[in-house]
Amino acid sequence: MLPTFNCKDITLVIALFVTPLLAASHRERDTVDILDYVDPLIGTSNGGHVFAGASLPYGMAKAVADCNGDKEGGYASDGSNITGFSSMHDSGTGGSPSLGNFPLFAHPGCPSDQYNNCKYAKTERATPQVDGSVIARPGYFSINLTNGVQAEMTTTSHAALYKFSFPDNPDNMPLSPLIIVDLTDLPDTRSGGTVQVDATTGKLSGSATFSPSFGVGNYVLYFCAEFSGADIRNTGLFKNGAPFVSPKSGTNIADGAWTQFFAPHANNQILARVGVSFISEDKACQNAESELSTYHFAGTRTAAESAWRQKLGVVTLDATGVSDDFQKTFYSGLYRTMLSPQDYTGENPLWSSSEPYFDSFYCIWDSFRSAHPLLSIVDPQTQTLMIRSLIDIYRHEGKLPDCRMSLCKGFTQGGSNADVVIADAYMKGFTTDVDWVTAYAALLSDAEDEPADWSVEGRGDLGSWKNLHYVPIDDNDQAPSGGPHTRSISRTVEYAYNDFCISLVAAAFGNTDDAAKYRERAGYWENLFRDTQTSSLPSGVDTGFRGFLQPKYVSGEWASQDPTLCSPLNGPDQCYLNDNGHETYEGSAWLYTFFVPQDMAHLANRTGGRQTLASRLQYLHSSGLLYIGDEQAFLPVFQFHYLMRPGLSAATIHQYIPSQFHTGTDGIPGNDDSGAMGSFAVLSMMGIWPVSGQNVYLITPPFFPSVRIKNPQTGNEATINTINFDAAYKNIYIQSATLNGVPWTKSWIDHNFFMNGGVLTLTLGSVESDWGTNLEDLPPSMSSG
Repeated sequence: MLPTFNCKDITLVIALFVTPLLAASHRERDTVDILDYVDPLIGTSNGGHVFAGASLPYGMAKAVADCNGDKEGGYASDGSNITGFSSMHDSGTGGSPSLGNFPLFAHPGCPSDQYNNCKYAKTERATPQVDGSVIARPGYFSINLTNGVQAEMTTTSHAALYKFSFPDNPDNMPLSPLIIVDLTDLPDTRSGGTVQVDATTGKLSGSATFSPSFGVGNYVLYFCAEFSGADIRNTGLFKNGAPFVSPKSGTNIADGAWTQFFAPHANNQILARVGVSFISEDKACQNAESELSTYHFAGTRTAAESAWRQKLGVVTLDATGVSDDFQKTFYSGLYRTMLSPQDYTGENPLWSSSEPYFDSFYCIWDSFRSAHPLLSIVDPQTQTLMIRSLIDIYRHEGKLPDCRMSLCKGFTQGGSNADVVIADAYMKGFTTDVDWVTAYAALLSDAEDEPADWSVEGRGDLGSWKNLHYVPIDDNDQAPSGGPHTRSISRTVEYAYNDFCISLVAAAFGNTDDAAKYRERAGYWENLFRDTQTSSLPSGVDTGFRGFLQPKYVSGEWASQDPTLCSPLNGPDQCYLNDNGHETYEGSAWLYTFFVPQDMAHLANRTGGRQTLASRLQYLHSSGLLYIGDEQAFLPVFQFHYLMRPGLSAATIHQYIPSQFHTGTDGIPGNDDSGAMGSFAVLSMMGIWPVSGQNVYLITPPFFPSVRIKNPQTGNEATINTINFDAAYKNIYIQSATLNGVPWTKSWIDHNFFMNGGVLTLTLGSVESDWGTNLEDLPPSMSSG
């Protein structure tokens, strides 16, 4: 979703503590810490659902305060009350909240010094936060509550360490802290569960069964919470909000457990370490004991920060003259891309394997476009482990996932887009330790074999896809399988691109017959292209463009869907998975008509030529028809490259940064979706846009005078330099380019630049030039070579 850090790594991590230096305006180089340019609170309001808390890169344990407001990521910058502090989260998800299991809550004391006067139920114990008290930094989160408690937290790979600081006289009560562990999760899906408390040590442990937030099935999670810093006064359980003193031993069915303490020994502080595991309660305790053996909060935080410096430090900016805000937008986006997928290696109870296991692929439909391609550049080792994990999931479950969380199958939103992730890696030379024979079998399975439930894996309507060469609006699906017969337009174009990516791998494998078959199927999008279809805005204004994707019946007769439906101008909330009768997903036919990255040359021919299609693409960005907060809107920002206008790609990205991507808590336009929004900003600001599934990066001027990326595997550095850079961003058009001192006229480059290193120098100017506009300099299209 590997290089994370467990207990035996921490000493090494601290020993390897480095502070990569970052050039920045208004600061001396030797005083800059790269983590100063990461703000985990970006995207924690306005539906961004970003996880703001403490985590290692790709870490399973993710600790943060949970609120009762917009709580998908646990904490939200919406001023809502705090209900607890939990150690498992996802980041940037839409829909239902995810994880947030077994939250702790700390009372500084109970009224009349009686444990039964404290509040135990989540709705009753919710406490306001102190305005402005939140501190969020990679590997660390802190917040103050109005009950006088300060909660700080940091993490290792599978455990969280909390430090609770209490007031001297909490509301005129004696200082006698009481800490709760609640058998709940953020979406309140718990079923069953057991909990126990050790009356001697105060240790709380247990398990429960929960449901995933965007999928099917359930999962069992275990926890183990232990404390340091105060003597035990009392212990107990609670159910339905009512506490009672527990038996001295044994496991009990209850809603949660609690331990009450005498006044802490020093500094009014109690430390709580919480291990989590999908394997067993004993494994949860082992995770906590092995990774946090000394309860050393400062050392654990330092190790986490060092891990983040190492990961983020592969990218170095010359930011002379550029605002701190732009640097924060950049590095915060890079940081969020490394929160998920999460490394659950050793924590998968579903099968035994020596392969890595990553979870929280949430969802590949979102992340294949930019998040995984970015990791291929900045963290190829981890991306390789994710590829191996995807292949192992196929090996044991029979299909590649399109979405996966909490050991469960997530809903498929379009095509089988893990195919694109795997093809992208293969075309870029990710060969070390990867079983490409099994990977190829997984690709063919997606293309040929319809699963029993294609709502959560693979593709549906494959009979029609193979025989009619499109997904019909009224397919009755005679195969013994099931899934929602919706999204026929968006699934058609995604299936076509999935098959194109398979054709590239087949050709590289030397399987010429497969390559030809899937190359033909890559053209099936055209069967839903209706040349005569026009489009007017909801206001009645004719857009002036002709030729759009439209649904079609099994009979071959055309059906109809307004090309603007499900755009921001017309029913933007009508095309989700639970909405039947619409044929595009989270976007309009206006938008999906551009999704032909395998053959933009032929799309241009069908729509009146490159100049007309460029005008149409400009209209998409200027008319209000496009919502940049959904990931399928990313590629159209840069598709001017295919239309002899790479300068318009550069101009268009400046429409969205910083207007939609900035440093506010509302600094992303939609759900971050496991770093999708963050990776969009990073790649755009680097000046390199990947056409995922192909070995192609479209070139635009970076937002900085220079960007340097060090390949962690080879040690080679790829540098993008600019001449005539200006921080007012008037010189945003490439006039000429050189690669390693040799003139470079192509508007794109391949992955060898990042593998082997080199220097790409872009000379900029304030007007469009003819650079990258010759036919031989355009990015490749299937029909034109």
